[in-house]
Amino acid sequence: MPASAAERPQGFWQSRPFRYIVNGLVATAVHFAVLTFNLKVLGFASAGFANLIAAVFGIATSFIGSRVYVFHGSAETLLHQIARFILLYVSIALLHGALLYAWTDVMALNYIAGFAVATVMQVIFSYWGNKILVFKV
Repeated sequence: MPASAAERPQGFWQSRPFRYIVNGLVATAVHFAVLTFNLKVLGFASAGFANLIAAVFGIATSFIGSRVYVFHGSAETLLHQIARFILLYVSIALLHGALLYAWTDVMALNYIAGFAVATVMQVIFSYWGNKILVFKV
């Protein structure tokens, strides 16, 4: 008798961490595409403002992909997921900024290395925060 999908062992390509990486790449591509569209097609004068608008699209893509593709099967309601997702991402953004501030402005270290360290922290916290707090799977 064949095992159910839940009982079958998953390979790396079907694993949640791999799906998380794919979702992040897609969300990043959407963010960059909207940023480019805002600058090149719509002619936004401010790259910062164009990026702010683009970030909303990237974050929305990340949420939808996380809900449908990465962390599917959650029993949490959509509104609870959205509220927790926003709280998680605001918290991570503040932590990212604080870490980069301490790294670069206080300790006078290279901002690129600090950004890389903060981004690794962001990816780890985002994965576990989504898994445990937002989608609870």
